Amino acid sequence: MRFDIVRSGSGNEEQLILDRRSNQCHYLETFMAVDTPRARRSNTPANRLPGRAGILSIAAVTATAAVALLVHARARRAERENPPLGRFLEIDGARLHLVDQGSGEPAVVLLHGNGAMVQDFAISGVFGLAAERHRVLAFDRPGYGYSTRPRTRLWTPAAQAELLREALRRLGVERPIVVGHSWGTLVALALASRYPAEIRGLVLLSGYYFPTPRLDVTLVSLPALPVLGDLLRYTIAPLLSRLLLPRLLRQLFAPAPVPPRFAAGFPFGLSLRPSQIRASAAEAALMIPATIALRRRYRALRIPAVIMAGTGDRLVDVARQSARLPHALPHAEFRPVPGAGHMVHHSAPERVLAAIDAVARS
Repeated sequence: MRFDIVRSGSGNEEQLILDRRSNQCHYLETFMAVDTPRARRSNTPANRLPGRAGILSIAAVTATAAVALLVHARARRAERENPPLGRFLEIDGARLHLVDQGSGEPAVVLLHGNGAMVQDFAISGVFGLAAERHRVLAFDRPGYGYSTRPRTRLWTPAAQAELLREALRRLGVERPIVVGHSWGTLVALALASRYPAEIRGLVLLSGYYFPTPRLDVTLVSLPALPVLGDLLRYTIAPLLSRLLLPRLLRQLFAPAPVPPRFAAGFPFGLSLRPSQIRASAAEAALMIPATIALRRRYRALRIPAVIMAGTGDRLVDVARQSARLPHALPHAEFRPVPGAGHMVHHSAPERVLAAIDAVARS
């Protein structure tokens, strides 16, 4: 047996020829030298197996995608389980959902707070009690429930007031009593301050009316940020909100207990959708600027108003907000509710109805 080494003209390859005496066949095998172009390509970063950092990156992207799919599936399921309760109006690119029941003048308009929707007033009993003697219209404010919140505008209280005014005009509602809870009080005040002749009076529940430092506002506003907020809303924000929900409910209702009818009947799945989390975060960010803009209009507002708040409210300082507002509104009356918290309309729906009747008689 004989071995011959034959070098190619390029100098980059070697051929090993095996000559076997048993026959005239030759076996040819090619060995690539370590400095060939093919070898150099095999050692480039693109062809190497991912290292630890690469594996972690792939795992993070995969986990994020899985969480986003879970959030999307839960949102769609919540909508299937909680279909719209009322009708829709298309106004200036926004789709507004409302429930319209009862008869009798003056009509009553109900505006929910941050994170809520029309079901809040229905479960509290205020909607049903008021509908026994008034036409009652409860709106999902932009971004909540089944109302849309187009990104083409900044949804300040003034912007929402304009939308609401047009909705009432189309519905043939004249000089209603507007009842606002929490953030909804800002929309009620914006509407009344811009168009006082078109509003019969106000009932303001657990509102925030004067700017004060609020660290919590900064934290809960994060999902409203561009890019980062979108990532949070479609991944960890709904899951974290679901975990914190029992604690938040206790804080909302304290010192009163969380009513079983609310715990069982409120569509929490709808409130944890990415779209509604964005609306809630945006309104948290707008809360202080909105009060700065509105407070200058209080003195000029000369329509009757009843201001109510639970004395045990743990979200809003009653002494610095509700108890202070009658000194700024010329025709306002403050009615504290002992033993109630921020959700005063759930703790005392009959008192809310009495406030509506008092404004109607004014």
